[in-house]
Amino acid sequence: MQTDFKRPSDSDTTITELMIPSYANFGGKIHGGQLLSLMDKAAYACAAKHAGTYCVTVAVEGVHFLAPVDVGDLVSLQARVNYTGRTSMVVGIRVTAENVREGVIKHTNTSYFTMVAKDDDGRLVRVPGLILRDAQDVRRFEEAIRRRELKADFENSMSEMKGSFDVDVGAEAVRRYNCRIELGDDA
Repeated sequence: MQTDFKRPSDSDTTITELMIPSYANFGGKIHGGQLLSLMDKAAYACAAKHAGTYCVTVAVEGVHFLAPVDVGDLVSLQARVNYTGRTSMVVGIRVTAENVREGVIKHTNTSYFTMVAKDDDGRLVRVPGLILRDAQDVRRFEEAIRRRELKADFENSMSEMKGSFDVDVGAEAVRRYNCRIELGDDA
């Protein structure tokens, strides 16, 4: 039986995997898609531990590749639930790559996955809330709220723009960027 609240540390999940040559892209570094797949697995495992049920990814925020990952590195993904809504959770993931021969560990990614909990029939189910026990827990929870608010504001702004888009105003706004405007008669 699920409890009403859990600590963020209760969901801590770490996955470590050796980066092999078949994961490399044409530039000889580990393909970003491979890392995203591993992040999704870590997010699922973490969210499922917290919710005690099946979970699915609904959004991925803030994927920034800070440093390349090399073949032979040990990649570790540390995941923790940072925020809980009624049926959703935000899982923060920190990715590091360790060159075991040189003893060098580098931070390569941080990302946030929004997951929702589902029952066996695919219906959304309530997730336990979080017990925030220190300043870092509170900061992470608040940051997740702010990211959600900023995303909603951005989406509203884009919707408004689409509804009242003026091609002349838009063309003027993009002229200083790396593009050439060749509007036809149907513009």
